[in-house]
Amino acid sequence: MPASPSPAPLGIVAGRGDLPGRLAESARAQGRSIFMLALEGQADPELVRHYPHAWVRLADGAAALSHLRGANVREVVFAGGVRRPSLLSLRPDRRAAAFLAKAGWRALGDDSLLSAIVAEFEVEGFRVIGADQVWGEGRMPAGALTKTEPDAAAWRDIRRGVEVVQALGRVDVGQGCVVQQGIVLAVEAVEGTDAMLARAASLRRDGPGGVLVKLAKPAQDLRIDLPTVGPDTIRRGFAAGLRGLAVEAGSALVMERAALVDAADAAGLFVYGIDPARILREAPAAHDPV
Repeated sequence: MPASPSPAPLGIVAGRGDLPGRLAESARAQGRSIFMLALEGQADPELVRHYPHAWVRLADGAAALSHLRGANVREVVFAGGVRRPSLLSLRPDRRAAAFLAKAGWRALGDDSLLSAIVAEFEVEGFRVIGADQVWGEGRMPAGALTKTEPDAAAWRDIRRGVEVVQALGRVDVGQGCVVQQGIVLAVEAVEGTDAMLARAASLRRDGPGGVLVKLAKPAQDLRIDLPTVGPDTIRRGFAAGLRGLAVEAGSALVMERAALVDAADAAGLFVYGIDPARILREAPAAHDPV
């Protein structure tokens, strides 16, 4: 009896951070081959070199599609952060220039632009899947990951943070904010979470520390740009004087979960998976609403 054909390689469009490698490891553990399309100036060369790959400029659309087709890729997952450059520095090829003209680059926020890119890949015949479909154990669970849990004051800050981040998300700006004692110390925009935490550290008040709230945007395509936390988030959060992290359960990814929990427990921080809709339904002083 002839052997069944092996599935086509999974295409990983690789940006910054460890997520592309995590997805590649998970896919291989499932018996699937991978092909990594590494974005120049974004992906980590040391990570990429361990896998079949090709490098491509961010706006070299024709080359990107050609590399994926040449590797017999049919399914694509986007993984890792991408610093959004100016249109002038992009030097788009004809394929990318036509896409940007159609999408309206200047008018689009990050999520809108990424959603347009996903739609374009699908028009070209690729199936785009979410990172959590490859690495399901990476999803943030509901409830506490840590020994420490939020108290009533922390829940009030979490509720305020949910209100703020959902407002940011509705206008496609960011996925996070820091709230301390009801005061919004910092919100996330193009600079990212690390820079936001550094700014929050310079603005912290005396008394109980702040809370980082990380959520997906209300209308976000959950196949792309999921909120992500990891051990480095804990280290930076501790340096910023935080009491803990409230992260959307089921719609966020947790990198190096065991290391994150160890770091949070050692620092006395909580990490809690929340349901934003339920948070907003509860009374402001409610305890443990998830």
